[in-house]
Amino acid sequence: MKPTLRKPISLAPLLIGLVSVLALTGCGASGSGAPTRNIKQVTDGVEAQSGSIYVRDLLLVAQPDGSAALVATFVNEATTADALTGITVGGIPANLSAAPFNLVQNTPVIFSGDSANAVGIVPGLKVAAGTRVDVVVTFAHASSVTLNAIVRAKSDYFANVGGKPVGGTPTPTATTATTATTATK
Repeated sequence: MKPTLRKPISLAPLLIGLVSVLALTGCGASGSGAPTRNIKQVTDGVEAQSGSIYVRDLLLVAQPDGSAALVATFVNEATTADALTGITVGGIPANLSAAPFNLVQNTPVIFSGDSANAVGIVPGLKVAAGTRVDVVVTFAHASSVTLNAIVRAKSDYFANVGGKPVGGTPTPTATTATTATTATK
């Protein structure tokens, strides 16, 4: 009888396959540091933060007369009230419906849209849709922020943007801001 020699079993293909499966399923890219969890801008509007005040989805909509309408949401998360005192676009001050806007904790000031409680028009901006312009937002207490916002055409989703607020809650008042500040003392 001849002795039979067995071929050694190679584990290399099995290990390569296992490593490939783990790499392709992304097991190493999960958790709070995963690249897909760090995506922030999902709209055309730009975002910024000054202390506890958040600027969300800020953009401009070109109007037929050469002006531009502001689209944005401002939210103060602090218990101490602040105020939105001014907005300048490309060096031109925006005409705001009730400046200063008191920013009371978790009471948004919304420019344009179905829930709008504020209006901001930049007269004579004369900037074409698709252009980016610098927008400076100033607050009573928080530091000012400068954003580079896009100008959109007054069409499609933005066809009705401009003019007076539609529905929504009334603009926060000085009385509300005073009450909120007094309650935190």
